Amino acid sequence: MKAIGLGLALLMSFPVAAQQVIYQLDGKDYQGYFAKAQGTAKGSVLLIHDWDGLTEYEIKRADMLAKLGYNTFAADLYGKGNRPVETQAKKEETGKLYNDRDKMRRLIFAGINESKKLSQDEMVVMGYCFGGAAVLELARSGEAPAVKGYATFHGGLTTPDGQNYNKLTAPIFVAHGGADSGIPLTEVAELGVQLEAVKANYEIQIYSGAPHAFTVFGSERYQEVADKKSWHTLIDFLEQNLHP
Repeated sequence: MKAIGLGLALLMSFPVAAQQVIYQLDGKDYQGYFAKAQGTAKGSVLLIHDWDGLTEYEIKRADMLAKLGYNTFAADLYGKGNRPVETQAKKEETGKLYNDRDKMRRLIFAGINESKKLSQDEMVVMGYCFGGAAVLELARSGEAPAVKGYATFHGGLTTPDGQNYNKLTAPIFVAHGGADSGIPLTEVAELGVQLEAVKANYEIQIYSGAPHAFTVFGSERYQEVADKKSWHTLIDFLEQNLHP
């Protein structure tokens, strides 16, 4: 076990080969981030950002995944240079996409298409907070049969009127904080009911005492135990569903 731990520590210390990627949708520039897998790629991950937009947090997560052998593309759903700082601005940006689900899906697919240009491996789509809600939007659409799995961390869980999981084509992993005051456990339970009704392959983990955004390094809400447990489960999820 010590040798394995030392090997992993050495791997994580190596720098990642990465690049900023400019791509377009409807004539507008978007700026993603691609972290190339170290060693032989085990598969691909599309990472969708939280309501801050694509920032250093998503870049760090992408690098972490790349060091574990996954080509990771962090997509941009806001547009190049649009990284809101004030809470009201963040609400406005997410509100635009919550109110235009078609555009949200097209933005996700733009990220998927760009990721495929960089890596042809099988893909899992994951996201944090707003990005988690976007992941479930894609999962419900049934429009991404090539996606091998969906993972959401402290993300929005409600299903819009007129939508359901009848077209779900891949497993779902949901990581949720038991003390999340913004997304109560009643919404977690309702999601479970919906997924069970369609006989989905899913796993929901609830971490006691963990607030919303419990994975965000350096924040007052960060909870190390919940972060590490959910991260380890994600790695297991990737290994189970991606087959290089």
